[in-house]
Amino acid sequence: MTVQSGHLYIVATPIGNLDDISQRAIKTLSTVAWVAAEDTRHSGKLLSHLGISAKMLALHDHNEKQRAATLLQKLQAGEDVALISDAGTPLISDPGYSLVRLCRDAGVRVVPIPGPCALISALCCAGLPTDKFHFIGFLPAKSQQRQNVLSAIPQGVGTLICYETARRIKDCLEDVVKVFGAERELVLAKELTKTFENFVYGTAAQITEWLDEDPARCQGEMVLMIAPTLAAEEEINPAAQQTLKLLMTELPLKKAAALTAEIHGEKKNALYKLGLSWDTES
Repeated sequence: MTVQSGHLYIVATPIGNLDDISQRAIKTLSTVAWVAAEDTRHSGKLLSHLGISAKMLALHDHNEKQRAATLLQKLQAGEDVALISDAGTPLISDPGYSLVRLCRDAGVRVVPIPGPCALISALCCAGLPTDKFHFIGFLPAKSQQRQNVLSAIPQGVGTLICYETARRIKDCLEDVVKVFGAERELVLAKELTKTFENFVYGTAAQITEWLDEDPARCQGEMVLMIAPTLAAEEEINPAAQQTLKLLMTELPLKKAAALTAEIHGEKKNALYKLGLSWDTES
């Protein structure tokens, strides 16, 4: 008699506020044969809070390939498995890729149980463009390597999003300035869904100043978002560009940009940057 394979459930868990777990996630974690967790002690507290008694296995960066083979055997024997990370959606800068790939190749069904995700939670509240974004996970620990990664990102990918540790955030902001300049708009999301949740808006210098005001602010988990470059000719309508060019022949750039913005309803800063780019080219 052929045994039907179990299902691998990819279960999102809260990133802070425990009320954010879904009813479907609770039901799944309550019924699977095994829960594979990044840190069984950490996740054990969540399961205990939910009143769930489950058999757990650790699956983390150091044992994933070996443990994935063990879990595949259990799945092929007909047992259901739930994969969770320490917080949020598994595989997003967390272990799980090797297991999911192995299951896909073996024909085991992989089922998403959606829920919290720090990068999406941060982006939707940041006030930066959301039509396109580029997630780069955790940046390297060393400054030059961080700069190399940031410099290699092509223009046109939209808002950049990365995770950063509290210990490295100020060094990271310094490297952002070296690569993107001191005036690039940034948003730092800190301690999402927790008591001391904060969104800090401004340049790298302004955010660094905010961090320096209170040592406690350099604690907790952080999401850094970097506004995309302005593709000026694509963003500003041709009529406004023509007006700006005409006014720049008679007025200082700042005044020309302000008048053009008033006439055409465009953003003054965008027009100013466009005018600067023309001055640089000439």
